[in-house]
Amino acid sequence: MAKSGWAAAATAVSAVLFFFGTGLDPLPELAWLAPLPILLLAPRVHGGIAFACAFAAYLAGSSGSWGYFWHSLAIPRPAAVAILGGSALLFALATVLFRLLVRRGHGLLAAVAAPALWTVALYVVSLLNPAGVMGTLMTTQADRPSVLWIAAVTGGWGVEFLVLFVPAAVAAALAPGVRGLARLTGLAAVAGVLAGLVFWSVPPLAGPSTRVALIAPGQSRWAADVATPDGQALIQSYVDEIGRLPDGVQAVVLPEAAFAVDRTSRPQLVESFTRVARAKHLDVVTGVLDTTPDGRFNAALAVPPAGEPVEYRKWHNGDAKNLTSGTELAHLAGIGLMVCMDVNFANPSRGYGEAGTGLVLVPASDEDVDGWQHSRTALIRGVENGFSVAWSAARGTPMLADAHGRVLAETHTGGSPFSVVVADVPTGTGKTPYARFGDWFAWLCGLVALAGIVAAARTPRTGQPAAATGSGSWPMNRRPLSADSRTSAKP
Repeated sequence: MAKSGWAAAATAVSAVLFFFGTGLDPLPELAWLAPLPILLLAPRVHGGIAFACAFAAYLAGSSGSWGYFWHSLAIPRPAAVAILGGSALLFALATVLFRLLVRRGHGLLAAVAAPALWTVALYVVSLLNPAGVMGTLMTTQADRPSVLWIAAVTGGWGVEFLVLFVPAAVAAALAPGVRGLARLTGLAAVAGVLAGLVFWSVPPLAGPSTRVALIAPGQSRWAADVATPDGQALIQSYVDEIGRLPDGVQAVVLPEAAFAVDRTSRPQLVESFTRVARAKHLDVVTGVLDTTPDGRFNAALAVPPAGEPVEYRKWHNGDAKNLTSGTELAHLAGIGLMVCMDVNFANPSRGYGEAGTGLVLVPASDEDVDGWQHSRTALIRGVENGFSVAWSAARGTPMLADAHGRVLAETHTGGSPFSVVVADVPTGTGKTPYARFGDWFAWLCGLVALAGIVAAARTPRTGQPAAATGSGSWPMNRRPLSADSRTSAKP
């Protein structure tokens, strides 16, 4: 088959694997395979072809998410185009870096530098993007605790790196020009990773449990004004639903911005939920849009059976100009509070981990199709920082998960007036290595990527393997060039 045929085939196969292995409802094992056809192709074709094939494969593979990004209420269309095109561009650049390194005989460096470049670039995006980051390679593995556990040490960045490292190491070991120890080292690293994933089992949490219930409406209601008859009716419908919960529930979580309150109407909401909290001996947590003299806050309001309510104010509001962002953590009897988009960022989650918080309750609201993806973003934050998660999402996937990433119970909203989930949720320990040391692994990826770029930019020395500097071809048994031609060949 001509090189153009191999290029088209590799692009098509990789695109199909990316389509099913990533996105809004991924098959996690396919995410590990998706980059492999492109990375096997890259050293054997011209650099421009490798770049174009990688870009096309990733962009086509993300087509299952195009409709979501284009119609999303939370992501402006220019940002959606930047996310889709930027991700494809980043994969193409990582592929080109991989190609340059293996063609210079740096097989092991290629295997680590390409995923390091991908990972550190996403880390930078997470710092700059007002909506944070979700739905990347780490999210594809969110239902695999045996993979996800490393996030407690490295953050999710370790998972992000690992999913791309395995196919990169295989491709580097099989690349022309990579021989001997470099090839064996790459294959040994892959074997070690796969063996660890197969034989490692995450131990169960041994701490105390809290019985938590999630209640989300079948039809999304955003910020019903408590001062109106419609708002009062909604309060009563939630009170009735809470009253039907089984005995032993200790906390119930309602969705984000279920109600709109101000100084006048807030006491009405608190009084209604205090009565049912006393009757059922539980804490009620609801999302509110709270207008105060200090500003307008998207908040989680926790109402205990006795004592004063606790309010957590959402830190990250995206591009919502009419909302004021909070800056402080909030606990109710040792249980933490967050709101929806906060889980797209390292903080405040890491603050709760540093504080040793073992359970965080999160009112949320999604867009139906991204419900699984966003709930798993919350789950990853819990694993990173050692806390269990109660995610109560309107138009989404209400979910209860422990601090090791095991989903204990979940459902999807719609089809009934209310969706209800109940489970005993073990308390995590908090204070994971990631919570203590932060994004050290992302910084390490930056150093590795820089080393790879420097090595790739260096002029090849005379005497290096032919395939490291020649024009490349698909067959792996290519005849070596003469010494004279090696010195003048271009990458």
